[in-house]
Amino acid sequence: MMIPLKEVRAWLRGSLPEGLLQLGRSARDTLDCLTHRGTDVTCPLCGSSFSRFTRFNRRDDARCPRCGSLERHRLLWLYLERCTDLFVRPQLVLHVAPERFLRDRLARTHGTGYVHGDIADPKHFLDVTDLPHEGGAFDVALCSHVFEHVPDDHEAVRQFARVLAPGGWAILDAPVDERRESTYEDSTITSHKGRRRHFGQWDHVRVYGRDYADLLRGAGFVVEPNPFEVSSEDVARYGLRPDKDHVFLCRKPARTG
Repeated sequence: MMIPLKEVRAWLRGSLPEGLLQLGRSARDTLDCLTHRGTDVTCPLCGSSFSRFTRFNRRDDARCPRCGSLERHRLLWLYLERCTDLFVRPQLVLHVAPERFLRDRLARTHGTGYVHGDIADPKHFLDVTDLPHEGGAFDVALCSHVFEHVPDDHEAVRQFARVLAPGGWAILDAPVDERRESTYEDSTITSHKGRRRHFGQWDHVRVYGRDYADLLRGAGFVVEPNPFEVSSEDVARYGLRPDKDHVFLCRKPARTG
């Protein structure tokens, strides 16, 4: 029986010392930067330019050779930079499953007001279905590509709505299959093979359809899918996939009366 390469990599990440893994990643990134020298594309996160982005997960022109950002990360970054004051004004921010390049920037901007965590991080453990924070504790929340891994995604969304202050906003993104009208899930499918076949990845428990925004609205959010447009020049320069990747802006209504 052949073991999928993704699972081999996951096993290696869990078995090898972090220092050795970091050394391997650094060597790979250095080689990629050298072999992709150029100015045709630019990563907005790290500011580096290359002849093209590198191949990732069978997608050409996907990964930044220097910082490792993918198309969806660059799209989110452009939205946050162009359309919000998140990188300018200190706020109380909750970031679940933080992307390294976003985490480092937000930690500098917000200091102790920036809280991050992940269910796989023993030092900063956070379970999205049981957030330990008080209601209304945060002005902003960020969570990208997590809910497709969580059996009770409805509770996860309710938790974000609970910990956001009235008038606060969140970016709660997930992969959406635009060909599907409704989300597909089956809790009886538990094997890695079955989940890969039905949901596209061994650790996914569903495939979201075009009704994903309804999940967010069900927790009381006012949802604005794709709240900004990118130009064709942006798509080419920054290596974006606006037809595949989405930004879901979720606002918690302010109290009235």
